This record gives sequence, C-alpha cells and structure tokens, in this order.
Amino acid sequence: MRSEKKAEGSGDIWTWVGLDADPKLCVSYLVGARDGWWAREFMNDCANRIQGRVQITTDGHRVYLNAVEDAFGSNVDYAQLQKIYGASVENETRYSPAVCIGCDLKVVSGDPDPKHVSTSFVERQNLTMRMGTRRFTRLTNGFSKKAENHAAMVAIHFMHHNFARIHKTLRVTPAMAAGLADHVWSLEEIVLLAN
Repeated sequence: MRSEKKAEGSGDIWTWVGLDADPKLCVSYLVGARDGWWAREFMNDCANRIQGRVQITTDGHRVYLNAVEDAFGSNVDYAQLQKIYGASVENETRYSPAVCIGCDLKVVSGDPDPKHVSTSFVERQNLTMRMGTRRFTRLTNGFSKKAENHAAMVAIHFMHHNFARIHKTLRVTPAMAAGLADHVWSLEEIVLLAN
C-alpha cells in the first residue's frame, strides 16, 4: 500500500482538501503524497460524494488536470488558478512567504463562472488547519512524525470543522448549512463515534 511506503521513509505528506465554497463543508480530504496517483484517488473520492454538475477550481499543480478529467469526465466546469509570486527581498527571513503579485486563470473544461473561480476558501481552511493543529508546525514537538498519527489528527480536525465548529459568516456549522446536521455536535458526540 502506498501510504505505508511513504510513512516508512522521510519526506513530505500532503493534505488534499475539497471544500464546498457555499456551506464551507469539507467534502473530502486525503493525506498522502503530492503525485498523480494520490490526485486521482482524491478526485475520485470527491466525485463519488457529489451529485450533478459542479464547478471546480484548483491551483496550478499539473496532476489535477488528469485527475479531474478521470473523476468527473465532461460533467464539470473546471478552472485552474495559478498564483504568480514576486522575487524575494534580501532582508526576508528563512520562513517569510513570497509576495503574490497576480493570478493566471486558465479554463480547463466546461464553462466555469469567472466570479466563482477562487482558491481563497480552501486556502483559508488550510490556514485554520495549520494554526489549530500543531501537527503541521515544523520545529515543534507536536509536529507529526508518523503518517498514521498525522492522518488521524486531520480526520479529527475535519470532523470538528464540519460538525462542531460554528462558521462565523454562516452562524451555523458547515454540516448544518449543507443540511447534513440539525445541531452543533458536542465533543462527546464526536468521541462516541469512535466506539
């Protein structure tokens, strides 16, 4: 199994996230490598959870091209949004982010509405995940050392995100906004699912 192979060695572990922009619901996530095999696994899982024609926006990572086509076929409006970053400034520190100076929008298939081509919602979700889950913070003792432990923490994060955390702009949880829950789940309810 590929996840076991990756977990045995050192290297990167990627968290793939599919987010519905309206209810802010995490439709799917996958912890694995950042290659075409994992992209197809992730996109196929997304496609199995969604009904009807959807609009998808990804970043410019090339592995998405085949993965989206394999999973959704022609039943998708798909655009890629590639950020363009400026050159680094001399006085920047080691972990300073590059400055985004623009974006390049590329229609890949279908007829995506340019007003809804955005990666902002998933980028904000990724920030929330990194800030609230110490497993993502390098140079700390909370940083994940085992892929299995990391994947378990990501699962807990998204369960809490979807069912227990009230989204500030929605004033309900994403699961409630999507019609999947009728109340804010307590931590006790989430823990009971493990039994």
